[in-house]
Amino acid sequence: MQYKTDALLLRAVDYGENDKIVTLLTADMGKIGAGVKGVKKAGAKLRFAAQPFCFAEYVLAERGGRYTATGASLYDGFYSVTESVETYYAAAAVCEACDKLVFEGMDAKAPLLFAVNALKELSAGKGAAALIGFLLKLLASAGYPVGVENCPKCGKELNGRMRFDFASGAFFCDGCGIGEPASENTYLTLRRIAGLSGETSADGEKRALRLLYTYFFYQTDLELNALKEYVKLV
Repeated sequence: MQYKTDALLLRAVDYGENDKIVTLLTADMGKIGAGVKGVKKAGAKLRFAAQPFCFAEYVLAERGGRYTATGASLYDGFYSVTESVETYYAAAAVCEACDKLVFEGMDAKAPLLFAVNALKELSAGKGAAALIGFLLKLLASAGYPVGVENCPKCGKELNGRMRFDFASGAFFCDGCGIGEPASENTYLTLRRIAGLSGETSADGEKRALRLLYTYFFYQTDLELNALKEYVKLV
């Protein structure tokens, strides 16, 4: 049986002398693995379909619950994200986050859309802001939203000293004493990127990424290694 599906390549590993096993993020089947035969040979027709960040319509043959990619039509390879180390790691963080939050058989239309849009923004040079926006949307879709409004306990508008509670994913005023100390820069950056009033800065973006890295780990017990490397670079 054959299937056609739009998919983003999340990762690929060598298999045998000339083949690769790819992990694909699909809208309708969630995350799946597929073999791509002969792609390490010079001039292989599907070589592009086993490259990082490939977004394409894949033709998949299924047999015994296993998939083999027999064809692909490229939509975008997001080649410009490989032009700098920083952008490459940001793009890798997008794929790694999807790989760790999406599972086989789930409806992944939203994560696929978030990831493709983030890669487009990274290709256009939007950098850390694009990655932060993506992580906020992906975490929310997975049931781990980050609250960036007033203090959930007392309703006070947040400014100055405040705290972030990794259990609830919300910022609290310092007076309520819930969570760990957090900077106003982090809060304002996340608000702005979430579409609320606020302001961004390079320092705020870096702090926001550190917080999201820790929050992701707290909620999932999984590390985003590419994000960790990206934060070191920016």
